[in-house]
Amino acid sequence: MDWPVMVDALNLGGIDVVPVAYAIDEQGAVRFVNPSEADFQAFVQSPGTRAAQPPPVVAGPPDLGRLRDLTRAGGAAAWRAYGDALFLWGGDGRLDQVVQAYERAAQAEPDAGATQFRLGSVYRRRDDSNSRRPGDFQRAAAHWARALDLDPNQYIWRRRLQQYGPRLHKPYPFYDWVDEARREIRVRGEEPAPLAVEPGGAEIAAPAERFEAGARESKEPDPDGRIRRDPGRLVEIEAAAVPPSVKAGGVVRVHLVFRLNPAVDAHWNNEGGPLRTWVEPPPGWSADRREREAPSPRETVSAETREIGVELRAPDLAPPGRARIRAYALYYVCEGATGVCLYRRQDVSLSVEMRP
Repeated sequence: MDWPVMVDALNLGGIDVVPVAYAIDEQGAVRFVNPSEADFQAFVQSPGTRAAQPPPVVAGPPDLGRLRDLTRAGGAAAWRAYGDALFLWGGDGRLDQVVQAYERAAQAEPDAGATQFRLGSVYRRRDDSNSRRPGDFQRAAAHWARALDLDPNQYIWRRRLQQYGPRLHKPYPFYDWVDEARREIRVRGEEPAPLAVEPGGAEIAAPAERFEAGARESKEPDPDGRIRRDPGRLVEIEAAAVPPSVKAGGVVRVHLVFRLNPAVDAHWNNEGGPLRTWVEPPPGWSADRREREAPSPRETVSAETREIGVELRAPDLAPPGRARIRAYALYYVCEGATGVCLYRRQDVSLSVEMRP
């Protein structure tokens, strides 16, 4: 595609299915939406509407101060409009204010699915930024799920959950085409544009027709808990379940994201061995694999963010309430450029709500 691509991360267009084709003439007038072949041919062959020459339009950022003043009345629409402008024009440094604006809109209008979707989008964007807060990923999933509950026919909102959810819910691999595209771009002598966040895990996983529990499990690596703990000083672990709630017999995907602490110059020691996780499902639950390993790069040391995904299935007769999922990670990590490299364990847990 050699034309500009517009990204509507907040779904400001309000569409519930893609793709949508717009036929726009040289004056900027939308002549057709999803035109038939006959309409499209007529559009291409028409002389256009050159008679009325519109004045030039100068694009520019919105007046954030004025939009902020309009929120004094406390209306949901004003808070949402202010949040939209901040999201699009304020940069990552103002994401906290975007969250606050959408939260105020949700308080004024709690059953507005569009606001819930926007809240999920800003929490996910903040989680991908240097301004992240613990729990942002899980909050994003919770708000997307709330939006979908309010409008279960909204295809766009459903896809956000499926993007990070279990393989059983996926219609297709979402971003498996990225590597192929990069290869083709290099073959034609160009360099692919860098991505702010690399897709991985659930985003490139292929769909599955049924849930399959691990037929043969390996031995638990630290059953007695003898490995010394890292309380999160060297490595920060973020845990999230998508979807955040299921009915009995439902499947969730647990995301475990590992980020090194730059304040102590922590880095992975890849010579020591891979990062490994062990998941302890609640009673009656099953896991596709209880033990997982994160792939290690070829370098001796590295500092990339790592992620491991595990899928779990609730029992068919699971009662309503909250189910606690426990896990731990084992990793080789070093502190400082010439510091001692350590083998450490970190425990983590999260909960999934069981709906009646």
